[in-house]
Amino acid sequence: MSSVITEKGIICCQNLWKVFGPDPDSMLDNCKNGGNKQQILEETGHVIAVKDVSFNVYENEIFVIMGLSGSGKSTLVRCLNRLVEPTRGKVLVGGIDIEELNHTELRDLRRHKMSMVFQGFGLLPHLSVLDNIALGLQFRHEEKKLRREKAMQVLDVVGLKGWEKNHIYELSGGMQQRVGLARALAVESDIILMDEPFSALDPLIRRQMQDEFINLRSTVKKTVVFITHDLLEALKLGDRIGIMRDGEIVQLGTPEDIVTKPVDDYVREFVQDVPAEKAVSIETVMEDPEVVIRDNEDTETAINNMLAKRATLAFVTDAHDRLIGVVTLHRAIHQSKRQTVAVKDIAKRDLPSVSLDSPLDESLQLVAKTGMPVPVLDRSQRILGVITEQALIKVMQKGTSSPDTPAEG
Repeated sequence: MSSVITEKGIICCQNLWKVFGPDPDSMLDNCKNGGNKQQILEETGHVIAVKDVSFNVYENEIFVIMGLSGSGKSTLVRCLNRLVEPTRGKVLVGGIDIEELNHTELRDLRRHKMSMVFQGFGLLPHLSVLDNIALGLQFRHEEKKLRREKAMQVLDVVGLKGWEKNHIYELSGGMQQRVGLARALAVESDIILMDEPFSALDPLIRRQMQDEFINLRSTVKKTVVFITHDLLEALKLGDRIGIMRDGEIVQLGTPEDIVTKPVDDYVREFVQDVPAEKAVSIETVMEDPEVVIRDNEDTETAINNMLAKRATLAFVTDAHDRLIGVVTLHRAIHQSKRQTVAVKDIAKRDLPSVSLDSPLDESLQLVAKTGMPVPVLDRSQRILGVITEQALIKVMQKGTSSPDTPAEG
């Protein structure tokens, strides 16, 4: 049995190389001595597809590998399950060096640990939707009743309930892609490798599939390595992104890092037309609310707190720190002239709010609509912070990565 190597990450890629050609090992020293991909191809006929790549993928993470055609991204993802044999370097899956796996162990890895979804779906037209989904379970020799039960469960998850008896040619491209995804989910593997799964779809269907994939992630916890050539898709789906060029990862980071802190002109050119609100997180932009007051406090207390902070409004919370509403300084002063009451009696309720997972442009729309800071709430409706107009203006300035970072120029 293969030895166990303890490393961080459910997938650990260490100094990985893949060279295509008659004598790949002889090319490595040439590369290390400064030979570039095009020069080596012209002089030797060898293709440097993956060049000294290292990264970790963590549990339940969506790790996106992005690059133009020929950058090496598809070859790299196939090295992760040895559909392509690496020339040098290591790939560890769950701490296991997959180079040490024999044929049977490697087959078990692909059947039980790592599923793969291809751009072309790989669906069989003569089988029904249900049988296509259950195909991986059939390869594992699971009994027919059990594999049909599992296939029906994921059929519902991907929104294809009622289509189980249809044939593949009766489905739209988007529905076929859902079948491919359902097949990967049915085998209950911890890791899914997805090689440009949405690239063949029409733009509208592609956006719908991206949204459904994001929603699916909240109910089905999987570690995903996702390949794409589309930067907006990478920014939308990825927890972290690795940008490839000529077989190398030239930058690895969060979507926010990639957009706001490009490491070189190559990455900078990629992201130059991407609005900051497409990548910057709510957590980066939100600030502490200036005034928070308990709902049983009176208007006089609210007025004094707001004047002390030079604030124009106060957020009102209950005894469990859950947001009740907001009271403006103007409304509190107007009420106090008539009668002092508890702030809960004059608080404006049903405020629009966002969560940490909300896209930043949603906050932009709410701030523009309401003209006041937008509260950021957790699942228990407790206030975590606020998004202000000033913070949004700063983060959208060219070259700004956060409200605390001065804009260039």
